[in-house]
Amino acid sequence: MSKDFYKTLGVEKNASADDLKKAYRKLAMQYHPDKNKGDTKAEARFKEINEAYDILKDEQKRAAYDRFGAAAFDGSMGGRPGGGAGFNPADFSGFSGAFSDIFEDMFGEFMGGRGGGRGAAGRGADMQYTLEISLEDAYRGKEAKIKIPVNDTCDTCSGSGSAEGAGSVNCDTCGGHGRVRQQQGFFTIERTCPTCQGQGQVIKNPCKACSGAGRIRKEKTLKTKIPAGVEHGRRIRLSGEGEAGMRGGPHGDLYILLSIRPHKFFKRDGGNLYCRVPIAFTTAALGGEIDVPTIDGAGAKVKIPPGTQTGQQFRLRSKGMTILNSEARGDAFIEIFVETPVNLDRKQEDLLRQFEKTLSNGSGGRNSPQASGFFTKVKEFWDDLKE
Repeated sequence: MSKDFYKTLGVEKNASADDLKKAYRKLAMQYHPDKNKGDTKAEARFKEINEAYDILKDEQKRAAYDRFGAAAFDGSMGGRPGGGAGFNPADFSGFSGAFSDIFEDMFGEFMGGRGGGRGAAGRGADMQYTLEISLEDAYRGKEAKIKIPVNDTCDTCSGSGSAEGAGSVNCDTCGGHGRVRQQQGFFTIERTCPTCQGQGQVIKNPCKACSGAGRIRKEKTLKTKIPAGVEHGRRIRLSGEGEAGMRGGPHGDLYILLSIRPHKFFKRDGGNLYCRVPIAFTTAALGGEIDVPTIDGAGAKVKIPPGTQTGQQFRLRSKGMTILNSEARGDAFIEIFVETPVNLDRKQEDLLRQFEKTLSNGSGGRNSPQASGFFTKVKEFWDDLKE
């Protein structure tokens, strides 16, 4: 009877690689000999599961199985596609590689993770640089120049890590494969070679400038364009400007994190700006005109009507921030704060007392309607408590 590897793993024929791996992991843990000591049926089932996964996890083997069935691997068709002996379920080496895939997937980070493979030059690390700019810079946009310390390509060896004329040789630890295997019972644990770091080769005669690393520490000067309208916390990516990879590996990226300094006048909310402006109480009472700052530096005049109160806002259209990637601008809002005079001399105090006598603070509250209304409500509150 022909073997049905999909049925063995309990998956459909169109199952994805992830579905296969999940099914295999679950069954392998369930029927593992360590959990079923002395159970020959569990051991046989464990071998079947590994045989099925060893075939289906490989795209080429899976394609051959889908076309020819298990006969493509039992020797009846003249060996496996592409040559090689058929699979022998009694040979644990046939499924140890499959199980090691799952084992490393579960514990790979602890064991050092999957390596880049033989000769793979590792990509350099990404970097982040915080650039502080002013609110005016964010409004107008600018070209900024930054200096960053970075591990960059060694100029002496052009990143190869080898002295002039010297080459590299296969690593003695891994034999040039970049990975080493260790057999532990039924398990085959594969991890990145600790000697060559997955490169598969070691430098025969290291460059003296970089000690064979292919990169050295240096200060790099870069220019970047800050677009008008950027907000605090925005990141700008400079591709390939991060750290150089080991021994000629590609550079990582540089991310510039924008930090906008607090402004002495304005607070920002998206595209709008808010400015708190103190005015004399006489200006608030009699009205007038005041000069206020604007982010473009031109300034503006605001007409203050008589009787203006603290907290009242005046809107200046299109006097706010530039909107990113747009020609539009936000608005500026002027918030009034009526300042009470301090450090009065005796004459000023006498004048204020005379002025106070002229005010209507009774029930009508014509001059101070908010105060009059508030204290009228307080009196009503007290009267209600007495009842």
